[in-house]
Amino acid sequence: MYIAMNRFRVAPDCEEAFQRRWLDREVLLKTVPGFVSFQFLKGPKAEDHTLYASHTVWASYEAFLAWTQSEQFRQAHASAGDGRKLTIGGPVFEGFEVLQTVEN
Repeated sequence: MYIAMNRFRVAPDCEEAFQRRWLDREVLLKTVPGFVSFQFLKGPKAEDHTLYASHTVWASYEAFLAWTQSEQFRQAHASAGDGRKLTIGGPVFEGFEVLQTVEN
């Protein structure tokens, strides 16, 4: 398994719009082979921002790479630069190979 995460720093006055942009979008991930799950996360607040993250689980690194090269990925990110800038800086990507999973 492979986990792909993007972290975003969002200014306090942009949080509502940032959340709406994510929550109101069309989700194309379910149509891609190897997709397992997605979580949209809200983290701790700092003085100048709140941390958000997208967390996607894939069956394999190869499945994640195929997603990044797919038509669904292009559609999902087509308007990424449109509209008001809602983050402080760009997203920070982190990718992880899963070495162990413990479930209930």
